[in-house]
Amino acid sequence: MANFDDFKLSIEALSGGKNTVLFDDREMPSVMVPFPKMKLSDLIKGGSDTVHPAFKVNNAEKDKLYVSKFQNIILNDRAYSLPGKDPAVSLNFDRAVTVSRNKGKGWSLMPYSLWCAIALWCRKNNTMPRGNNNYGSDHGYPHEKGVPSCAPDGSGKTQRTATGSGPATWYHNWMPDGIADMNGNVWEWCAGMRLKDGEIHIIPYADVFMAETSLLEGSTAWKAINKEGTLVEIGTEGTLKWDWVSGNVQLTDKAVTYETDQGNGASYTNMTLVADLTAPELAKALLLYPDDPKGDYGGDYHWLNTRGERLPRAGGSWSNSALAGVFDVHADNPRTDVSSGIGFRSAFCEGL
Repeated sequence: MANFDDFKLSIEALSGGKNTVLFDDREMPSVMVPFPKMKLSDLIKGGSDTVHPAFKVNNAEKDKLYVSKFQNIILNDRAYSLPGKDPAVSLNFDRAVTVSRNKGKGWSLMPYSLWCAIALWCRKNNTMPRGNNNYGSDHGYPHEKGVPSCAPDGSGKTQRTATGSGPATWYHNWMPDGIADMNGNVWEWCAGMRLKDGEIHIIPYADVFMAETSLLEGSTAWKAINKEGTLVEIGTEGTLKWDWVSGNVQLTDKAVTYETDQGNGASYTNMTLVADLTAPELAKALLLYPDDPKGDYGGDYHWLNTRGERLPRAGGSWSNSALAGVFDVHADNPRTDVSSGIGFRSAFCEGL
């Protein structure tokens, strides 16, 4: 097996220790960004001093989690975070889970809760990432381009760009030591949140890091959320749901009224609340409802489908223009969906 110790030392030296290289159980490397534990008061308007749920695994708080710096590729049925690569695409949700967990204990497909924490951090720090959301460039800053990594589309336009090949503003902190490509390039499957006939389910809270946690449709690990923000069994009366009402996504604790098998979406900041419902803090932490409807969310959209099971993909692709962004969440795809515009990234939790 190759020795990648020099690669690790180089990455850590070049980033001033803000990036590292982790090795899976076959001693193969991935470039990772440590992301420290955050409290809700660090991230959302009026938030409490409770730790953000992304940092709770098996009821224990984690001081930091490791995020793939780059959208992942697949080698020997395993996920890897490496620069300058064409990201893996055309894999369904379960395949993304499998190739992430194949790396060994503590490895997971990116938890949805962790994606949310990073997005909120970007907004808080005024570093909403730009990216390949307009055929190789950023729609608002067309001089910002990445390096094409696959064949152009039928009209000759750039599609995917090589991982990390864009400028500093394409990283989550607007620095080259950040997390790359969370706006555009390819959609990213996220683990631990879903809609089931409009009812919002999560796997608490980043327990997807544990290999024994089943993410299958019938898993008992899935929980619903009541209007107080407490986790309850699926089907409990008065749980939180997404509905489609008057042209917007509505957070509700009532029965879903929109029952057509047709996905719809609207601006995140235009989401509405059903009468007499106050969005619990957990809903705001998990981007189920904005903590500050007047805040800057990059004009990003939330999408839903209220029929059957729908898994989230986040960030957008090369063709989504202004609709792509770190707050963009599409919960309108079945887990079987496959597309050349959908990829993934893995993450790691120590001590499991």
